[in-house]
Amino acid sequence: MGYVTLPVFEETGYVVLDPYDQSRDPQEWLDIEFVDWKSSGETRFAPLASAYGDLECNGFWHHNPPKTDKDGVWVEQNIAVAPRLKARAEEPGANIGRCRVIELQPTAYAETLYNLHIDDNNRLNPEGTGWIVRGFFNLTDNPDSFMVLREDRDDPSTETRIPLPAGAQVIVDTQRLWHAVWHPGSEPRYCLITSWESGPELGAYIASRNPVTRIAQEPLDPAFVQSATDEVAARRAARAAALGKPAVDVMSEA
Repeated sequence: MGYVTLPVFEETGYVVLDPYDQSRDPQEWLDIEFVDWKSSGETRFAPLASAYGDLECNGFWHHNPPKTDKDGVWVEQNIAVAPRLKARAEEPGANIGRCRVIELQPTAYAETLYNLHIDDNNRLNPEGTGWIVRGFFNLTDNPDSFMVLREDRDDPSTETRIPLPAGAQVIVDTQRLWHAVWHPGSEPRYCLITSWESGPELGAYIASRNPVTRIAQEPLDPAFVQSATDEVAARRAARAAALGKPAVDVMSEA
Protein backbone atom coordinates (compact mmCIF):
# COMPACT_ATOMS: atom_id res chain seq x y z
CA MET A 1 0.00 0.00 0.00
CA GLY A 2 2.79 2.44 0.86
CA TYR A 3 2.56 5.86 2.42
CA VAL A 4 1.16 9.17 1.27
CA THR A 5 4.18 11.19 0.16
CA LEU A 6 4.72 14.52 -1.60
CA PRO A 7 6.29 14.63 -5.09
CA VAL A 8 8.31 17.73 -4.17
CA PHE A 9 10.63 15.52 -2.08
CA GLU A 10 11.24 12.88 -4.72
CA GLU A 11 14.31 14.46 -6.35
CA THR A 12 16.46 15.49 -3.40
CA GLY A 13 14.55 14.72 -0.20
CA TYR A 14 14.46 18.36 0.91
CA VAL A 15 12.85 21.65 0.01
CA VAL A 16 13.85 25.24 0.84
CA LEU A 17 11.02 27.76 1.12
CA ASP A 18 10.91 31.53 0.87
CA PRO A 19 12.70 33.11 3.84
CA TYR A 20 10.58 34.38 6.70
CA ASP A 21 10.96 37.84 8.23
CA GLN A 22 12.08 36.60 11.62
CA SER A 23 12.91 40.13 12.81
CA ARG A 24 9.23 40.96 13.26
CA ASP A 25 8.69 38.20 15.82
CA PRO A 26 9.47 38.26 19.55
CA GLN A 27 12.37 36.10 20.70
CA GLU A 28 10.09 33.66 22.49
CA TRP A 29 12.77 30.94 22.56
CA LEU A 30 14.49 32.93 25.31
CA ASP A 31 11.46 32.51 27.59
CA ILE A 32 10.57 28.82 27.20
CA GLU A 33 11.86 26.01 29.40
CA PHE A 34 14.59 23.76 28.02
CA VAL A 35 15.46 20.23 29.08
CA ASP A 36 18.78 18.44 28.71
CA TRP A 37 18.11 16.20 25.74
CA LYS A 38 21.01 15.20 23.53
CA SER A 39 20.69 14.89 19.78
CA SER A 40 23.50 15.55 17.32
CA GLY A 41 25.96 17.90 18.98
CA GLU A 42 25.86 19.80 22.25
CA THR A 43 22.15 20.48 22.52
CA ARG A 44 19.19 21.29 24.69
CA PHE A 45 15.54 21.18 23.62
CA ALA A 46 12.41 23.04 24.66
CA PRO A 47 9.38 20.90 23.79
CA LEU A 48 6.31 22.73 22.49
CA ALA A 49 4.43 19.52 21.63
CA SER A 50 5.26 16.11 23.08
CA ALA A 51 3.57 12.71 23.09
CA TYR A 52 1.16 13.54 25.92
CA GLY A 53 1.86 17.17 26.77
CA ASP A 54 4.63 16.64 29.28
CA LEU A 55 7.86 18.65 29.40
CA GLU A 56 9.96 15.92 27.75
CA CYS A 57 11.40 15.06 24.34
CA ASN A 58 11.32 11.28 24.10
CA GLY A 59 10.22 9.49 20.93
CA PHE A 60 6.46 8.96 20.92
CA TRP A 61 6.90 5.18 20.61
CA HIS A 62 8.64 5.04 23.99
CA HIS A 63 5.46 6.00 25.84
CA ASN A 64 2.54 4.00 27.19
CA PRO A 65 0.57 3.72 25.06
CA PRO A 66 3.12 4.13 22.25
CA LYS A 67 2.26 6.22 19.21
CA THR A 68 3.81 7.34 15.95
CA ASP A 69 5.21 10.86 15.51
CA LYS A 70 1.74 12.39 15.01
CA ASP A 71 -0.98 13.93 17.17
CA GLY A 72 1.44 15.75 19.44
CA VAL A 73 -0.03 17.37 22.55
CA TRP A 74 0.93 20.97 23.30
CA VAL A 75 3.11 21.55 26.36
CA GLU A 76 1.05 24.20 28.11
CA GLN A 77 3.81 25.82 30.15
CA ASN A 78 5.84 26.53 27.01
CA ILE A 79 3.16 27.51 24.53
CA ALA A 80 1.79 29.94 27.11
CA VAL A 81 4.92 32.04 26.60
CA ALA A 82 5.53 31.14 22.95
CA PRO A 83 2.22 31.60 21.10
CA ARG A 84 3.95 32.83 17.93
CA LEU A 85 6.17 29.76 17.72
CA LYS A 86 3.10 27.57 18.17
CA ALA A 87 1.31 29.48 15.41
CA ARG A 88 4.23 29.02 13.04
CA ALA A 89 4.20 25.27 13.62
CA GLU A 90 0.49 25.28 12.87
CA GLU A 91 0.72 27.32 9.64
CA PRO A 92 0.81 24.33 7.26
CA GLY A 93 -2.40 22.94 8.74
CA ALA A 94 -0.87 19.45 8.78
CA ASN A 95 -0.92 16.97 11.63
CA ILE A 96 1.87 17.83 14.10
CA GLY A 97 3.94 15.32 16.02
CA ARG A 98 7.00 16.42 17.94
CA CYS A 99 7.52 20.18 17.99
CA ARG A 100 10.40 21.77 19.83
CA VAL A 101 13.06 24.43 19.81
CA ILE A 102 16.66 23.26 19.67
CA GLU A 103 19.58 25.12 21.20
CA LEU A 104 22.82 24.08 19.49
CA GLN A 105 26.23 25.14 20.70
CA PRO A 106 29.01 25.89 18.15
CA THR A 107 29.94 22.78 16.17
CA ALA A 108 33.00 22.12 13.99
CA TYR A 109 32.65 20.49 10.58
CA ALA A 110 34.26 17.22 11.72
CA GLU A 111 31.86 17.11 14.67
CA THR A 112 28.97 17.68 12.27
CA LEU A 113 30.04 14.75 10.10
CA TYR A 114 30.32 12.54 13.18
CA ASN A 115 26.83 13.64 14.24
CA LEU A 116 25.15 12.85 10.91
CA HIS A 117 22.07 10.72 11.58
CA ILE A 118 18.74 9.70 10.13
CA ASP A 119 15.51 9.90 12.10
CA ASP A 120 12.96 7.23 12.92
CA ASN A 121 9.91 9.45 12.44
CA ASN A 122 7.71 6.76 10.92
CA ARG A 123 8.05 4.02 13.51
CA LEU A 124 4.52 2.66 14.13
CA ASN A 125 3.19 4.83 11.29
CA PRO A 126 0.56 2.74 9.47
CA GLU A 127 0.82 2.38 5.71
CA GLY A 128 -1.80 4.31 3.79
CA THR A 129 -1.27 7.39 5.97
CA GLY A 130 1.04 10.37 5.50
CA TRP A 131 4.83 10.02 5.68
CA ILE A 132 6.38 12.18 8.42
CA VAL A 133 8.86 14.91 7.41
CA ARG A 134 10.41 17.65 9.51
CA GLY A 135 10.45 21.41 9.20
CA PHE A 136 13.42 23.46 10.37
CA PHE A 137 12.74 27.19 10.86
CA ASN A 138 15.95 29.00 11.83
CA LEU A 139 15.27 31.55 14.57
CA THR A 140 18.69 33.13 15.13
CA ASP A 141 20.81 34.72 12.42
CA ASN A 142 23.50 32.16 11.53
CA PRO A 143 24.44 32.96 7.91
CA ASP A 144 27.75 31.10 8.21
CA SER A 145 26.09 27.95 9.54
CA PHE A 146 24.69 25.17 7.37
CA MET A 147 22.30 22.29 7.54
CA VAL A 148 24.39 19.44 6.16
CA LEU A 149 22.48 16.75 4.27
CA ARG A 150 23.88 13.57 2.73
CA GLU A 151 22.25 10.74 0.83
CA ASP A 152 25.19 8.56 1.90
CA ARG A 153 26.67 9.29 5.31
CA ASP A 154 30.21 8.53 4.15
CA ASP A 155 30.16 10.02 0.64
CA PRO A 156 31.01 13.75 0.48
CA SER A 157 29.83 13.89 -3.14
CA THR A 158 26.24 13.44 -1.90
CA GLU A 159 26.49 16.42 0.49
CA THR A 160 24.25 19.48 0.37
CA ARG A 161 24.83 22.47 2.65
CA ILE A 162 21.91 24.84 3.21
CA PRO A 163 22.73 28.26 4.76
CA LEU A 164 20.88 29.19 7.95
CA PRO A 165 20.33 32.94 8.26
CA ALA A 166 17.42 34.09 10.42
CA GLY A 167 14.16 33.07 8.78
CA ALA A 168 15.58 30.19 6.72
CA GLN A 169 12.83 27.59 6.22
CA VAL A 170 13.76 24.06 5.24
CA ILE A 171 11.67 20.88 5.21
CA VAL A 172 13.53 17.57 5.06
CA ASP A 173 12.67 13.91 4.76
CA THR A 174 14.93 13.16 7.71
CA GLN A 175 14.30 9.45 7.52
CA ARG A 176 15.85 9.48 4.04
CA LEU A 177 18.69 11.97 4.44
CA TRP A 178 21.55 11.93 6.91
CA HIS A 179 21.60 15.34 8.55
CA ALA A 180 23.25 17.55 11.16
CA VAL A 181 24.09 21.24 11.48
CA TRP A 182 27.52 22.79 11.05
CA HIS A 183 27.44 25.82 13.32
CA PRO A 184 30.84 27.55 13.57
CA GLY A 185 29.47 30.66 15.30
CA SER A 186 30.34 31.84 18.79
CA GLU A 187 26.78 31.88 20.19
CA PRO A 188 24.08 29.19 20.44
CA ARG A 189 21.85 28.62 17.43
CA TYR A 190 18.09 28.28 17.92
CA CYS A 191 15.70 26.57 15.51
CA LEU A 192 12.04 25.50 15.57
CA ILE A 193 11.74 21.83 14.54
CA THR A 194 8.32 20.38 13.73
CA SER A 195 7.24 16.92 12.57
CA TRP A 196 4.47 17.17 9.96
CA GLU A 197 2.39 14.52 8.23
CA SER A 198 2.60 14.57 4.44
CA GLY A 199 -0.70 15.26 2.73
CA PRO A 200 -2.61 17.90 0.78
CA GLU A 201 -2.33 20.51 3.54
CA LEU A 202 1.46 20.35 3.75
CA GLY A 203 1.70 20.12 -0.04
CA ALA A 204 -0.33 23.32 -0.50
CA TYR A 205 1.72 25.12 2.14
CA ILE A 206 4.97 24.21 0.40
CA ALA A 207 3.65 25.12 -3.06
CA SER A 208 2.63 28.59 -1.85
CA ARG A 209 6.16 29.45 -0.70
CA ASN A 210 8.20 29.08 -3.90
CA PRO A 211 9.88 25.78 -3.04
CA VAL A 212 13.43 25.13 -4.23
CA THR A 213 14.56 21.50 -4.36
CA ARG A 214 18.23 21.94 -5.17
CA ILE A 215 20.70 24.44 -3.69
CA ALA A 216 23.89 25.27 -5.61
CA GLN A 217 27.00 24.28 -3.67
CA GLU A 218 30.30 26.06 -3.21
CA PRO A 219 32.96 23.31 -3.05
CA LEU A 220 34.89 22.87 0.17
CA ASP A 221 38.66 22.50 0.22
CA PRO A 222 39.26 18.74 -0.37
CA ALA A 223 42.03 18.71 2.23
CA PHE A 224 39.63 20.23 4.79
CA VAL A 225 37.00 17.58 4.01
CA GLN A 226 39.57 14.76 4.17
CA SER A 227 40.91 15.96 7.51
CA ALA A 228 37.39 16.00 8.94
CA THR A 229 36.65 12.57 7.45
CA ASP A 230 39.80 11.14 9.02
CA GLU A 231 38.85 12.59 12.38
CA VAL A 232 35.40 11.00 12.15
CA ALA A 233 36.91 7.62 11.26
CA ALA A 234 39.23 7.82 14.27
CA ARG A 235 36.36 8.72 16.60
CA ARG A 236 34.21 5.89 15.27
CA ALA A 237 37.06 3.42 15.67
CA ALA A 238 37.67 4.51 19.26
CA ARG A 239 33.99 4.27 20.14
CA ALA A 240 33.64 0.92 18.39
CA ALA A 241 36.58 -0.44 20.39
CA ALA A 242 34.96 0.76 23.60
CA LEU A 243 31.65 -0.87 22.66
CA GLY A 244 33.13 -4.00 21.14
CA LYS A 245 31.44 -3.36 17.79
CA PRO A 246 32.70 -2.99 14.21
CA ALA A 247 33.40 0.66 13.42
CA VAL A 248 31.02 0.54 10.45
CA ASP A 249 28.13 -0.09 12.85
CA VAL A 250 28.85 2.87 15.08
CA MET A 251 26.73 5.99 14.71
CA SER A 252 26.85 9.22 16.64
CA GLU A 253 24.87 9.58 19.83
CA ALA A 254 21.99 11.18 17.88
